[in-house]
Amino acid sequence: MKKKRIPYYFLTLTTIVGLALLPFAIVKRSFKDWMIVYLVSFIGNYFSDKYLVTKGYLKYPKKLFPKYKIHLPFDFIHYPLMLLYYNQWTLNSKPIGNFTKLFPLIIPQVIIETIAEKKTKLITWKKGWSWYHSFISLMLKMLICRNIISVIRIINKGKFSV
Repeated sequence: MKKKRIPYYFLTLTTIVGLALLPFAIVKRSFKDWMIVYLVSFIGNYFSDKYLVTKGYLKYPKKLFPKYKIHLPFDFIHYPLMLLYYNQWTLNSKPIGNFTKLFPLIIPQVIIETIAEKKTKLITWKKGWSWYHSFISLMLKMLICRNIISVIRIINKGKFSV
């Protein structure tokens, strides 16, 4: 296997794994809530990624879908999946628990992204973007989405929606 093909195989494999895990994350009790989480993360990540790419902070030289400037598998599968599992994990947590439970999900993501930036052409950071920008942006997006679903639950008076 040529070294140049490894990033493509990595993207393909992680996308397939993400697609396989996605139904298990959505088809659970509180289906409506998980669909809202998925859609909020999908839309939010799409626009934030599009903004960062347009402004020149991020670039994806190698991607599964070359027609698009953004990273579609991450925006539409990987990140929403991570956010679904985070929301399910923190369903009954207190605010400090919500915050501390971010780290086991975000740290591996940032490490993988940093390695990908340094060793492959999957992502390129520009204009001073670095690992801590990715870390902070992931944390903020996850907390914002977690708070959105909390507000929806308050509106629904804490009842699970099926």
